[in-house]
Amino acid sequence: MDDRLKPLRDAIDAVDRKLVELLNERARLAAEVGRVKQEHNAPVYRPEREAEVLDKVAALSAGPLAPATVQAVYREVIAACRALERPITVAYLGPEGTFSELALRKQFGAGVIAAPCGSIDEVVRDVEAGSTDYGIVPVENSTEGSITRTLDLLLVTPLSIIAEVSLPVHHNLMTKRGTMEGVTRICAHAQSLAQCVNWLNQHHPALPRVSVASNAEAAKLAAEDATVAAIASESAAERYGLHAVAAHIQDDPGNRTRFVVLGRQTTTPTGRDKTSLILSVPNKAGAVYHMLTPLAQHGVSMTRFESRPARSGAWEYWFYVDVEGHEKDPKTAAALAELRERCAFYKSLGSYPMAK
Repeated sequence: MDDRLKPLRDAIDAVDRKLVELLNERARLAAEVGRVKQEHNAPVYRPEREAEVLDKVAALSAGPLAPATVQAVYREVIAACRALERPITVAYLGPEGTFSELALRKQFGAGVIAAPCGSIDEVVRDVEAGSTDYGIVPVENSTEGSITRTLDLLLVTPLSIIAEVSLPVHHNLMTKRGTMEGVTRICAHAQSLAQCVNWLNQHHPALPRVSVASNAEAAKLAAEDATVAAIASESAAERYGLHAVAAHIQDDPGNRTRFVVLGRQTTTPTGRDKTSLILSVPNKAGAVYHMLTPLAQHGVSMTRFESRPARSGAWEYWFYVDVEGHEKDPKTAAALAELRERCAFYKSLGSYPMAK
């Protein structure tokens, strides 16, 4: 066996030498890009450019590596090269081990400084104040719907959405010992408790359920107290030394959460973009239909429509709308121009590359 493996291993070593040379050549080019950006005061992180690169390398892969695997490798290559231009800091809902941190790593790779925050409000405040370059916040879940606090903050923040991340969410019930013996309560974020309610009703109906700031916070509590069971991710179990009692306990096996990246810049069109808006119209018959007519007339698809009370006491609403296309795309621009004229309130949250 060794006689057969040696030439194969020698060939792998030769390929590795070439790969390292090419990676360093790419890094040198990225560093030069960074110098040009610095001269023009341009942002280091360009989500539209990174999305373009990831799409290209996926298309180049003829196997045996799957396109998604090639993208995962290249995401870290991009992150390492980006860090040569300038390390960036990204705020997220902490502590370590949350799904927000997983979304951050999926979008930015490991080559960033991750800044955990105690609340979604703190994430937004840190980016607004310039304490961090970007922030990543959950905006909606496929099972439980929108994260209302995020929607409320999007209404008032001057920040823009510059990217989105769609993350599969797999919940696990975990304890310090790996059993439910002696457990007196189950802790998790309120959204996670709701996403697992049927499973919990079936398997542990008598145990109190306690809502905490995040699933990672629940995992931290369970690591300190054997009477606590936590619902959290596998990464949280590893980080806090917990053992799974039951895996994938979410009621919907296709459960996903959508996150958005907040920043101060704008993006350029990629050909596969989304634009998010907040709208309001007078409370009268046909107003919403009249407001949305330009989208149909210009062939712009609406991918999300949700209302939130305006809290004015007059039964008025904010409408959160996502449409396909970039604000600079001709037909999207024409539709939005007419839409703006028909609205009592119009706020663009930004255009950004659409998540796969």
